[in-house]
Amino acid sequence: MNAAARKPDHVYLVDGSGYIFRAFHALPPLTRSDGTPVNAVLGFCNMLLKLIEDAEAEYIAVIFDAGRKTFRNEIYAEYKAHRPEAPPELVPQFALIREATRAFNVPAIEIQGYEADDLIATYATQAAAQGHDVTIVSSDKDLMQLVGDRISLFDPMKNRKIGETEVLEKFGVAPDKVVDVQSLAGDSSDNVPGVPGIGVKTAAELINTYGDLDTLLARAGEIKQPKRRENLLANADLARISRDLVTLKRDVPLDVPLDGLAKQGIDGATALAFLQQNEFRQLITKLQARLGEAGIKASRGGARTENAKSGDATVQIAADPAAFSGTHELVQDEERLVAWITRARAAGAIAFDIETTSLNIIEAKLVGMSLAVAANAACYVPVGHEGKSGDLLGGATERPQQIPLDRALALMKPLLEDPSVLKIGHNIKYDLAVMRRYGIETAPIDDSMLISYVLEGGAHGHGMDELAKLHFDHDTIKFGDVAGSGKSQVTFDQVPLDKALAYAGEDADVTWRLHNLLKPRLIAERLTTVYETIERPLVPVIAGMELAGVKIDAAELGRMSQDFASRMADMEGEIHDLAGAEFNVGSPKQLGEILFDRLKLPGGKKGKTGAYSTGADVLEELAETSGHPLPQKVLDWRQLAKLKSTYTDALPLAIRPETGRVHTSFALAHTSTGRIASTDPNLQNIPIRTEEGRKIRRAFVAEPGHVLLSVDYSQIELRLAAEMADIQGLKDAFRDGADIHAMTASQVFGVPVEGMDPMVRRQAKAINFGIIYGISAFGLAQQLGIPQGEAKAYIEAYFERYPGIRDYMERMKKFAREKGYVETLFGRRCHMPGINDKNPARRSFMERAAINAPLQGTAADIIKRAMIRMPGALQDAGLNGRMLLQVHDELLFEVPEAEAEATGKLVKKVMEEAPLPARKISVPLIAEIGTGPNWAEAH
Repeated sequence: MNAAARKPDHVYLVDGSGYIFRAFHALPPLTRSDGTPVNAVLGFCNMLLKLIEDAEAEYIAVIFDAGRKTFRNEIYAEYKAHRPEAPPELVPQFALIREATRAFNVPAIEIQGYEADDLIATYATQAAAQGHDVTIVSSDKDLMQLVGDRISLFDPMKNRKIGETEVLEKFGVAPDKVVDVQSLAGDSSDNVPGVPGIGVKTAAELINTYGDLDTLLARAGEIKQPKRRENLLANADLARISRDLVTLKRDVPLDVPLDGLAKQGIDGATALAFLQQNEFRQLITKLQARLGEAGIKASRGGARTENAKSGDATVQIAADPAAFSGTHELVQDEERLVAWITRARAAGAIAFDIETTSLNIIEAKLVGMSLAVAANAACYVPVGHEGKSGDLLGGATERPQQIPLDRALALMKPLLEDPSVLKIGHNIKYDLAVMRRYGIETAPIDDSMLISYVLEGGAHGHGMDELAKLHFDHDTIKFGDVAGSGKSQVTFDQVPLDKALAYAGEDADVTWRLHNLLKPRLIAERLTTVYETIERPLVPVIAGMELAGVKIDAAELGRMSQDFASRMADMEGEIHDLAGAEFNVGSPKQLGEILFDRLKLPGGKKGKTGAYSTGADVLEELAETSGHPLPQKVLDWRQLAKLKSTYTDALPLAIRPETGRVHTSFALAHTSTGRIASTDPNLQNIPIRTEEGRKIRRAFVAEPGHVLLSVDYSQIELRLAAEMADIQGLKDAFRDGADIHAMTASQVFGVPVEGMDPMVRRQAKAINFGIIYGISAFGLAQQLGIPQGEAKAYIEAYFERYPGIRDYMERMKKFAREKGYVETLFGRRCHMPGINDKNPARRSFMERAAINAPLQGTAADIIKRAMIRMPGALQDAGLNGRMLLQVHDELLFEVPEAEAEATGKLVKKVMEEAPLPARKISVPLIAEIGTGPNWAEAH
């Protein structure tokens, strides 16, 4: 054969980190007899052996990271700085895995100061230049910039090749433009900043339009979209820094040349000695059998399992970590469901998820249930599908075959209520609430969403799709993929069974994998207590609140809506008279022209669209300084318009006909501080500082024979600031029950409390609350309407009187900069991405957040602890009240009139003692009680 016709040599470069973490998270804990953890070593050995067997390679090497610090940290100090440390049980396995690589006669390559990706890039570039074909065994998106005619990636999780077509699908550009896209989009997982507001899709659009990053940045001023243009112009340097970070080096000075990667046969004695040292008995048997045949390459495929002994128990574990196969079982008869239930009981844990017709727990009808007992071991049990069955049943039928709902529930109820079987969900609160409507109390539970939230609250979102991508680089099937979108979207009961199986089976499968991956980290990172004592036990309590709902007086809201509409019409007439012209009061553009062109009021500033800014801050300043009544009148009109559209018009539409009540959904993993949020509808943002806003609460009423009971923590964050900053003067004042704001005014401004000017007290109050939010002199000046210099003097006087506050603030900022998070008194971590950002505005924002988050987060932990104890305390006391709403520091109950006083005393006691016994706080917590026929009178 002549040289021209000779087949190119093939070079395999294995991303060692990918193999390590895939192996570690795929296998359960496993130790040698001396206690050394070896689960990752075992998984790695199986994967490497399989690759050696299957790969038709002339060259092969495993490339490792030599350490966390590389030349990129000199370019950008925060590069990968927020990545958590490796789990303690994985750390001793790193050296063993390198030893395993050499034991199988494969080069283990690493170089200090460079990442594995740089070494891979260098070897791949050299190999391609010499005419070799290169396969990079990894799914790492950063390596996709290397893809070309001779270089491709192989994703071992999905068993697929990644070439130019796949790169184009992922990034929207060819491989040679991937770096440009990543420079713009950044990468939160590696702390690559990118350009704020630009994601991969937008970045690809820009690069395809302008050709490359340098051309784009040079012509950024031409971009029509104002926000996009502003971000690019302001953050051009960040984009260039990001390019330096994501560009892989292709000229690393290699210790081992490419020729040194030539594939060698396995030295049986060395490999077996290593396997014996680590007690991999099954693997020893298999390797001995294959070495005795025509050589290791003769062996192909076959099931791979390892019996790992722990005491007297023998556990069967999958030795080759499972990729997402997407092959799950459709359960359409009782026999198969019973088989899965039996399997679940044997496993002792199941991932559980339901499919319904609605996200509203009251109107939701159960359509199906999915279960998983291991990776790729999931099933879907349809019980309420009405649509066509799809391909699985060999043709369309009007109603597909499925187990009758009542019968399926009867079979599932004992399993879901079995205390010996753990039920794992992702946002399992929803599943608990819906199943409770069907008479099933699902317990005990775990929630992979909340585990993720406890581990990395504030660092990223905790939805299943995002976590699957983050941890497994797996793109999940989206609801719109199976149910359609927009006007053509159908409810899940109309989804064909083949699509429903793929979607629902994957949900359970991903939930199982997330739980296996994340739950062990709670112990390793000392966060088990936060999860076990605060987050998990709150789930059934919140589910009960959502099911209870709150009664709304629709007629009262209707009267308010008519009143608001009438008053808005009158105001519009007054506004037109003041303006001397008719215009659309709701149009910011027309309002700006009236204020600044027609009336010539001072301070008009045009934005990038060419229209004047007419936000609330602009109108408030004009109302104070211009002397013209129009700005204040427009502010009044806007307030009524918001109340009308958001509440008096919208809330009646949210009343469920089944209950006559409104059922909000409480989001448990939404905020960075642990606070609970309210959605659909949001009942936490009803304004209470204005008389008109307080009127809305009049429409929240009690059932006949009942009253609403509101119990609210008094100044809890300020009390916690005194505690956590150890301000003795403030602590004494709280213990003595003093007027804290008057006392602060007296001590800071040197005026007696007796006969104090209310304005002076107001200024002290603004400082007290502003300080704990990291308020600046500018912010305080805006709030109090005083010169900035005066506001700065107030803050300095405050710090001089209470130096511990400044110390606390600096301590929190320093802690956040070093750790990437701050902590509450109960150990919750509130992550602060951007705390070390080079952009001063982003950095300052996170510094303010770092000051307040421990206070707000501790307050959130305390009220959650109170909520967890409340149902049991009420039951033990024989009281029949029920908790309806949580609004930051306030709990709202509906209680029988005859029990109002006793319930109020009990709730007050539970709330005030909530930190105990976990934490004794020296400053007393005070909960204030109010009752009434409606929420306005109760609070």
